[in-house]
Amino acid sequence: MNQQQIDGMNPNELYREESYTDQKLGNIRKLIPITADGSDDVGRPIQFVGSAQIMSPMGAIPLSFELDGTNIGEAAEDFADKAQKAIEEASAEIERVRREQASQIVVPGQGGGSGIIS
Repeated sequence: MNQQQIDGMNPNELYREESYTDQKLGNIRKLIPITADGSDDVGRPIQFVGSAQIMSPMGAIPLSFELDGTNIGEAAEDFADKAQKAIEEASAEIERVRREQASQIVVPGQGGGSGIIS
C-alpha cells in the first residue's frame, strides 16, 4: 500500500473560520488570515467559500466554490451564480462518468469468444 506523508500545518498560512447560512440554500465560510500568534494577518486577503449540495441517484453530492466579494454581503450576492455554475459542472461530471460506465457494460455473447471452454 502506498502511503503519503502528511506535512505539518504551515503557521504562516493559517485562517480563522466564520460560518454563515440562510438555512435554505447553503453555507458561506469566511476565511480570515491570521498570524502564528492568532492575530489578524492584514497582509493577506479574506476569502469566502460557498458550499451547498445537490441530490443525485447516488445520494447527496457536496459542492464547494469560491465566492467573490470583500464582505459577507457581496459574497452572499455572488452565491447563486457560483452555486449554479458548480451545479452545472457537477452535473456534467456525473453525466461523463455515467457514459463511461455505460460503455463498459459487457453484454453476454459479445465478448469476442465462443464462450465454450474445451
